[in-house]
Amino acid sequence: MSLPVNLAVFISGGGTNLQSLIDAIKAGRLSAKIALVVSSRKDAYGLERVRGEHIEAFVYRPKDYPDEEAAEKTLLAMLEKYQIDYIALAGYLKLMPSLLIGKFRGRITNIHPALLPKFGGKGMYGHHVHEAVIAAGEKESGATVHIVDEIYDHGRILLQKKVDVYPSDTPESLAERVLSVEHQIYPEALQNLIKGNI
Repeated sequence: MSLPVNLAVFISGGGTNLQSLIDAIKAGRLSAKIALVVSSRKDAYGLERVRGEHIEAFVYRPKDYPDEEAAEKTLLAMLEKYQIDYIALAGYLKLMPSLLIGKFRGRITNIHPALLPKFGGKGMYGHHVHEAVIAAGEKESGATVHIVDEIYDHGRILLQKKVDVYPSDTPESLAERVLSVEHQIYPEALQNLIKGNI
């Protein structure tokens, strides 16, 4: 696959990890072009981030289609239209359609705000993760980049980075430190995957 590759970034919210990928590409740290941003919500702030960046955006809500198959085929057609090579989930809260996982096997990544396999799985996203980490009395947390498969937060781990959990931490203060680590490791893990260094 010739560089730079075409990347689709899937979002559901603010898109700070999307921004970190945009910044990494501009800085020459990520050999990719974001050819498409897919959002599960039409009001996601992440869509604002791409307006001035000449990046195409597509709001994908399966409920807008007559059935699951029609929804998945539409999404797949969009990815083919933009010749997508890799998919990066960046705060995307929906389970990926199995049709897509099969088509892009080993080329879909996700960033999770904990040290998987701990604190992963259905319902473990955003502040729920940080609340669970603090409630469990963990001494460290962090972020994990992993390959996406058919099970939430289950696929092969590509990169992890730890942060300390302090006795004074709230879910919000812990989230802030973990997020800064996410922004560091996501572009790095993607670059390693794209270049075949993983």
